[in-house]
Amino acid sequence: MCGIIGYAGHRDAGTVMMAGLKRMEYRGYDSAGLAVVGDRLEVRKAAGKLANLERQLQTHPIGEAHLGIGHTRWATHGGPTDANAHPHLGPAGRVALVHNGIIENADALRAELAGAEFRSETDSEVAAHLLERAVVGGRTLVEAMREVVARLEGTFTLVAIDANTPGTVVAARRNSPLVIGVGDGERFLASDVASFIEYTREAVELGQDQIVEITATTHTVTGFDGTPGTTRAYHIDWDLAAAEKGGYDWFMRKEIFEQPKAVADTLLGRITARGELALDETRIDPAQLRLVDKIVVVACGTAYHAGLIAKYAIEHWTRLPVEVEIASEFRYRDPVITPTTLVVTISQSGETADTLMATRHAREQHAKVISICNTNGATIPRESDAVIYTHAGPEIGVASTKGFTTQLIACYLLGLYLAQVRGTKFGDEIAELVEELEALPAKMQAVLDDLGLTLTLARDLLREPVYLFLGRHVGYPVALEGALKLKEIAYVHAEGFAAGELKHGPIALVENRLPVFIVVPPRGRDQLHDKVVSNIQEVRARGARTIVLAEAGDDEAAAFADTYLPLPSVPTLFQPVLAILPLQVFACEVASQKGYDVDQPRNLAKSVTVE
Repeated sequence: MCGIIGYAGHRDAGTVMMAGLKRMEYRGYDSAGLAVVGDRLEVRKAAGKLANLERQLQTHPIGEAHLGIGHTRWATHGGPTDANAHPHLGPAGRVALVHNGIIENADALRAELAGAEFRSETDSEVAAHLLERAVVGGRTLVEAMREVVARLEGTFTLVAIDANTPGTVVAARRNSPLVIGVGDGERFLASDVASFIEYTREAVELGQDQIVEITATTHTVTGFDGTPGTTRAYHIDWDLAAAEKGGYDWFMRKEIFEQPKAVADTLLGRITARGELALDETRIDPAQLRLVDKIVVVACGTAYHAGLIAKYAIEHWTRLPVEVEIASEFRYRDPVITPTTLVVTISQSGETADTLMATRHAREQHAKVISICNTNGATIPRESDAVIYTHAGPEIGVASTKGFTTQLIACYLLGLYLAQVRGTKFGDEIAELVEELEALPAKMQAVLDDLGLTLTLARDLLREPVYLFLGRHVGYPVALEGALKLKEIAYVHAEGFAAGELKHGPIALVENRLPVFIVVPPRGRDQLHDKVVSNIQEVRARGARTIVLAEAGDDEAAAFADTYLPLPSVPTLFQPVLAILPLQVFACEVASQKGYDVDQPRNLAKSVTVE
């Protein structure tokens, strides 16, 4: 959601702030602002896109400064207005503060500040007042931050500067992302490494409940209680070019076409010298995995759809029951979790608030947790017992594409690893399936090299108000994901259904020329194929325009298709990796042709860091 950047160094702080905020636009925001300390503390902020802030800086330039903080806001407390935009000032204008998260006891704290004049409706401004009151009372900025965070309830990252200490930025973190960037004679603080990747690829991850003080040449980390803090330095394994569009009109389109490489990268190095599968960081004894009697997959949005597909694969290979839970519902329904339950959490950012809370709840119940994540050093993998990194590289488009396909690969790897540990698959069977996985990037590329029909279809169906998506088995989650992509970026009503549920209600929606996408499984598995072909006939008989995604050479399915989109031959469980590609491209093209902002759809944020 909100993006934060802080800077201390030799560069012009205003330039660094604006560059960093632009690189975090993909997170979703409705206002932006910055504050710098040079000869004095100066603040500029504006509702709307960064262009509004840029215009303000042109008409009211800020002075030269080498220290500052910046913020892109996604509104929670108070609407997206100039007054509610960050940074917020203390009453005397000495302290400026930016905040990610929600301060749950803000109203009670505001009541304590009776008589104080507030300029906004935000919970964040309360923290600015408390912080300034402490420094005016004689505390250093670090001491003041420690005093204030001890009184706050909720989730937050706070970053602050003090006009009277122009060489220092101080920040605090609880349940909201923050990382340190370490450059030559400069330091950065950010909610996303993309904001400083132009300047350095060396980073330091912060732990929970920590305070950091940066100057141009130092960073000092302590706990909320003042004790020295534990950190971990790491090197960012992608560069500025990976965060640029590279000639594509949208990041989303670029990321769609990056998927073959992302999948190949996620598969790299998974086989040991003994020919066995290995995960990235595993702190679970194989003996404990052999005791597991149930698996629960927890995720949100697109990651939840990846989890639904994982259920089919993991149950098939391990013969263990798998439940798939929406993270925001998980801990509130009192789930049955025991020490023999394995919980798998999926989050592209590793900071998704609902998934993080589910991770903690599972561990409180003494379950083991394996996370699937794309972000090195993120909170969820740090708090898990094991992690499988997806190595997708930066995903800037809000609508996930390569995040989804690499999550699928990670789920397949996890299922096969569990089958290996538990002995439910022989080594040669696992090796054969891994070979099929390793063949997927080339087959994905073949789909992406032949998109002419999909692009034409998108332009033909551009003005349709409703779309239906049908699938069975692993095709059902693909249908859900295809519909979600259209909803996210094209703002049209789209629904995914299990094809077998057609006659239980959804078929009432079918009318003349209604576009219906049908994902057909490969032939030869449990009559699934023939049943889906029957479903195609059912909707076509009622006038639907049928768009059929099926294996190349599937004449039975093609016979009932108004548009036939052939897919390379793969095992049924792996078909989602291919079937989703035309659906991603279709949604991207519809949104693009309508003139919408594909990368930053309205009301959405890339990483949802509040519950």
